[in-house]
Amino acid sequence: MSVGNDGDFAPGARRRRSWTGDEKRRIVEESLQEGASIAEVARRHELNANLLFTWRRKMLVGPSVQNEPMPILPVTIARGLAAEGPCPDAAGQMEIVLSEGDRIIVRADVETAALTRVLKALWRR
Repeated sequence: MSVGNDGDFAPGARRRRSWTGDEKRRIVEESLQEGASIAEVARRHELNANLLFTWRRKMLVGPSVQNEPMPILPVTIARGLAAEGPCPDAAGQMEIVLSEGDRIIVRADVETAALTRVLKALWRR
């Protein structure tokens, strides 16, 4: 923060804002609405879009409460076996962790073709 010689805050000085959990949740929910623009939602609430992305990631991928650890199952990706479109009654999300530690969060409504393109691009690098 900029402070003038008289101890007052200089004009245009930035101050760190504090957001309650309810405020963050409400803003994240607004950003998840169909057709919502992250940049517009962030601007409307006078916050940085990167901060909004961080809140979204933490709220959507936060640690889940489980009594027992989930088993890790082997997966084989076979060509030509993917469904043509999203399954209408699918729910939830899946997290894919790559060997370098990169994570991909996939929701149930993901388009198969789009996910295939992403995975192929990551496989080539």
